[in-house]
Amino acid sequence: MYIYRVRRRPGPLKEHLQRARYTWLRPFFALEWIWDWLSYLLGNWSFLEVLEYLGTLSILLGVILYFAESGDREKQKHYQAWQVINTAQGKGGSGGRTEALQELVADRVDLVGVDVSDAFLMGVRLPGANLARASLRGADLRMAVFDQANLEYADLSSANIRNGSLVKANLGYAMFTDSDLNGCNLTEANCEDSDFNRADLRNCELKNLKWKGMMEVKLANLFGVKDAPEGFIAWAKQNGAVSIESDTEWEEAIQKADGK
Repeated sequence: MYIYRVRRRPGPLKEHLQRARYTWLRPFFALEWIWDWLSYLLGNWSFLEVLEYLGTLSILLGVILYFAESGDREKQKHYQAWQVINTAQGKGGSGGRTEALQELVADRVDLVGVDVSDAFLMGVRLPGANLARASLRGADLRMAVFDQANLEYADLSSANIRNGSLVKANLGYAMFTDSDLNGCNLTEANCEDSDFNRADLRNCELKNLKWKGMMEVKLANLFGVKDAPEGFIAWAKQNGAVSIESDTEWEEAIQKADGK
């Protein structure tokens, strides 16, 4: 920051040189005297002072413009995130979609109807996301976090959600046919009218699961489930669910039911 101060006129060179204690220092004192004169002349030039004030003003204007355009920058960021998601639609791999989805959710942007089927989204964290009617069919969602997310009417058929977290998620009318939910945390998840046909629910945490009204559980595997709500396992088995530890035996049971 520029601070204006009155500069004193340098004295005669002879007087300035007398301050040198040793003769060999005089060239340096002479050079210092020249710089003093230059500083004196420039310091009293109003044009330079004006330039300094203009520089300070430009910084202030830059700060004002930065905050004024923050909304446009956020829109641009969201547009780029959606472009990444849509460009990679229908393709395998991540393609930057994990980061793009997380950025949008962090900014509370709805992901209603988003299509990330067959995408590699291992470990994606989307707590509280609005993924209603989204297509995550066949996606790799191992260790994904959907706590308190809205997955109503979402399609997660054949998705791999092993060791994922769906705590308090809204799974109403969602499709989990042939999905792998082994080791998932479904504490307090809402499963009204959801379809879990042939879903792998082994070792899932089902504490306070809202299961009443669940639509389909035929051949869903409940082996090793934890903290299942009262009456759920009995109801599920009555409606075709099984409890089989072995992958091979479970596959045989599915093939037998399909008449193969």
